[in-house]
Amino acid sequence: MCSEGELVSDGEKWREQLTPEQFAVCWEKGTERPFSGALLHNSETGIYHCVCCNSALFDSTSKFDAGCGWPSFNKALEGAVRYERDMTHVMIRTEILCSQCGSHLGHVFDDGPQPTGQRYCVNSLSLDFAKGKG
Repeated sequence: MCSEGELVSDGEKWREQLTPEQFAVCWEKGTERPFSGALLHNSETGIYHCVCCNSALFDSTSKFDAGCGWPSFNKALEGAVRYERDMTHVMIRTEILCSQCGSHLGHVFDDGPQPTGQRYCVNSLSLDFAKGKG
């Protein structure tokens, strides 16, 4: 794991520390199968962290069931996520990455609940969960 404040631009560093599935999502910008993620139905109170660098990303109070098959949040913790335009798969989307290490988390859409109207659609494989810290 990287130390706090360290920006990692080379995803290959993580190949030995992650499962092949986590590496494919986080560093090859893959997507886990819908409804397969371990954290999809998690309803415990706590904080969701980057599986790579352990940076806090989402509070459980912002999680909601979007019915899309991936954990969904209506907001990220301040400064936790970086945004990039994604024009792959004949779509224009906004990719979300960990602002600390740059790992791929998923995408954000403007079809979420109020008050933010946003839906951060996140791969469970890109997250760790720390219970009781919310």
